[in-house]
Amino acid sequence: MDAAQRVVRYLKGSTGQGILLPKENNLHLVGYCDSDWGTCPITRRSLTGYFVTLGGAPISWKTKKQVTVSRSSAEAEYRSMAFATSELLWVKGFLASMGIFHTQPISLWCDSQVAIHIANNPIFHERTKHIEIDCHFVREKLDERTIQLCKINTKQQPADLFTKALGHAQFQFLKSKLGILDLHAPT
Repeated sequence: MDAAQRVVRYLKGSTGQGILLPKENNLHLVGYCDSDWGTCPITRRSLTGYFVTLGGAPISWKTKKQVTVSRSSAEAEYRSMAFATSELLWVKGFLASMGIFHTQPISLWCDSQVAIHIANNPIFHERTKHIEIDCHFVREKLDERTIQLCKINTKQQPADLFTKALGHAQFQFLKSKLGILDLHAPT
């Protein structure tokens, strides 16, 4: 009941918030992904979150509990990369069907240096064998130059909004990075 009241208070205080899609933009596709390892206290499954922008404007976001238990935080982050990569490929295909083509690799920002290293390393070791085959399509998309992985500082990661409980100041900071504006605020 406390959680429900907090949600209602938040919604009541944010009735004028909205997303502005600018008329002039470069139509560059960018993704952010994150996970929170072993979040669920009952199943110990991790949360995955991603956030996709087109020309700096948010167009897609999602939080989902992972279907299997990750044995490490790197595995959870890698699964998050796979989830976000799948969404980026779908958006890229959708835009192509409307005549908007992306020839450059799509930037996928992740705050896990280990997960980025695993994705870039062409040699699998015994330690990474437990990561399922379906997650390795991230490497395939890297090799095809469909995506490029970029490191982002954890404090700057907007996908944290979808996977972690944050303090007020960090929440407001990351929310501003999402492109959410108060449409009723004086200009």
